[in-house]
Formats: sequence, structure tokens, C-alpha cells
Amino acid sequence: HRKMINLFKIKGQKKEEAANSNGGPPVKKQSPGELRLHKDIAELNLPKTTKISFPNGKDDLMNFEATLRPDEGYYLGGSFTFTFQVSPSYPHEAPKVKCKTKVYHPNIDLEGNVCLNILREDWKPVLNINTIIYGLNLLFSQPNDEDPLNHEAAAVLRDNPQKFQRNVQMAMSGGYVDNTHFPRCK
Repeated sequence: HRKMINLFKIKGQKKEEAANSNGGPPVKKQSPGELRLHKDIAELNLPKTTKISFPNGKDDLMNFEATLRPDEGYYLGGSFTFTFQVSPSYPHEAPKVKCKTKVYHPNIDLEGNVCLNILREDWKPVLNINTIIYGLNLLFSQPNDEDPLNHEAAAVLRDNPQKFQRNVQMAMSGGYVDNTHFPRCK
């Protein structure tokens, strides 16, 4: 019984190959999410502080990285990489964004989870990758102590901005903040 199913599968594959007999690889049907993402990426208007890359190659647009190098504020001179996982139901579902760089930041926890309203409750299909990258850049130029994931960092930012500045510099230089080691990122 199982052989029969496999035969059908092979027949289907052969048909597909025949349909693509122009010598190219079989054309994979793109999900609406991929098509929309293609458009978003083509229309990206990145700030000069941000670069995106595709670690799995251009065939896998649904997983990419954005590296931010803030040019102002507490995080000036640092380099922070975020991974984006985009679901096939994008833009009806926000991309999953994580910070790969361990960072001392009130709105990013040590596991790389990012607190950005447009990635959660305020996501709307009219928003796009550009909006998210703009939002991430804003987190670095204006860290927010009111909706924290790293409560200690938020308390220091609120109560002692000079100490916060020193902690950020220490973390970005590859030092320890409150017994937590941060790899160098500048």
C-alpha cells in the first residue's frame, strides 16, 4: 500500500520536473508571506546604521539577520545582530525577532527577547520589515524603562542614567555587569 503512495509521489515529481524542463531547478511555489516579504525587502529603506544579510542564502528570505550599529546615544559604537523569522502567514503575523548579541538593555532580556510593541499587540498587516527595523533602532537611541524585560537595567536607567551609561559601556567592552558577563560587541 505504501509503495503505491510513493509511486504517485514520484509521478507528481516527474510531472513537476517536466513542467520545469527549461533546465532550471523546480520552481517552488511561494507562500503569500514570501511574496509580501520579497516586496518588503525590495523596498527596504534602511538607515545607514543597519545592514541586513541572509545567512542561508537568498533562497531563504524567511530567515534573515539585521545588524544595527547605533550612531548616537548610550549604545554608540556597538554592533547588535537580530534574527528575523518570518512565517508564511506574514504579514498577518508579526515576524519573530530575537537579539543574537547579548546586550545590557531594559527592553531586551539576556535570552535575546525583544520588547517592542509592534512585534506584539500593536502589530498590523500594514506594518513591514522597515517599520520593525526603525523600531529596533529607536530602542537603542531611546531605551525605555517603562516596559522592561531587563528590570535591573530599567531601574538603573530610571534612577541613575550615569551608572546606566557606565554599565552599557562595560557590557559592550566585554565586561561584567551585576555578575553577568557580556561578550564584546564593539
